[in-house]
Amino acid sequence: MDLVCPVPRVETERVLLGHGSGGQLMTELLTDVITPELSATGPLEDAALIGLDQVFSTDSYVVTPRFFPGGDIGSLAVHGTINDLAMRGARPIALSLAYIIEEGLPISELREITRSAAAAARAAGVPIVTGDTKVVGRGAADGLYVTTTGVGVRRRDAWPSAAAAVPGDIVLVSGPIGLHGTAILSAREGLGFSAEISSDSRPLHELVAAMIEAGGADVHALRDPTRGGLASSLNEIAEASGVCVEIVDTSVPVPRQVAAACELLGLDPMHVANEGCLVAFVAPNSVDAVLEAMRALPEGESATVIGEVTHGVAGRVIAHTMVGASRIVDVLVGEQLPRIC
Repeated sequence: MDLVCPVPRVETERVLLGHGSGGQLMTELLTDVITPELSATGPLEDAALIGLDQVFSTDSYVVTPRFFPGGDIGSLAVHGTINDLAMRGARPIALSLAYIIEEGLPISELREITRSAAAAARAAGVPIVTGDTKVVGRGAADGLYVTTTGVGVRRRDAWPSAAAAVPGDIVLVSGPIGLHGTAILSAREGLGFSAEISSDSRPLHELVAAMIEAGGADVHALRDPTRGGLASSLNEIAEASGVCVEIVDTSVPVPRQVAAACELLGLDPMHVANEGCLVAFVAPNSVDAVLEAMRALPEGESATVIGEVTHGVAGRVIAHTMVGASRIVDVLVGEQLPRIC
């Protein structure tokens, strides 16, 4: 009798939660599946240049819970899209707001979220001018998903890009990291940190305007470290620019309560999402002026230098520790904190 070896069953590839993490799986999904079909080229940016001076960005928000210390899904969506435009050096001028609503969502909750989004847009001076609403059956969505799209105008005196960092640049962060992710996790799991930790969700376009006014074209790259945290943002810029980024661990501003929460939960603050701070790569001759401009505004009052760009291994981020050792700062492979924004 002939022996037959059955062909192993091959599992069909499926999307995982980790594909939305902002880490390695998400990068693979974009570069291997999505951008090739769209014929997209160049580095992945927070917003795209349309024509000569218009900037365009869109983002969807699926955060759970929808209300959290320091904000809610409505204000978060407005701030997030404003910040994506700002990271390309643009002045935001208008937003759209779209809802996918699950049947059964309380009208009072929808009204509260809409009021919050409208208030956030008014406070930022960026009006919501259009939108869309769809309702799906029970179980087809988790209450409410929000999509915001923004249009901005390019500032002619600077055009920051993930691919524009060069050796010698100084790396700055505008404020403490890890607040948004730990606030969401605490509210979701009832961990009791919420009394001390609130999301840092806020618009950053005025901060960017002040930075560009102070540093002009010397502001080479900007990123708001949302999904995947500061580690992902640094790696994205290092990869896109073909440079090595070296930071000092002890220079990265991590609030005491965030450090304690991350230690308890086994998380690295460098991987935790933020919604109200940015990382900037600035030419050394303009660093002092840019830092002074940042620290003059509430959203940048804690701005500090955390490292520099070197001629080391291209695409690598290295952290130097307080004991004189060094470690590679990598992106997460999968999802550390799902549904964070």
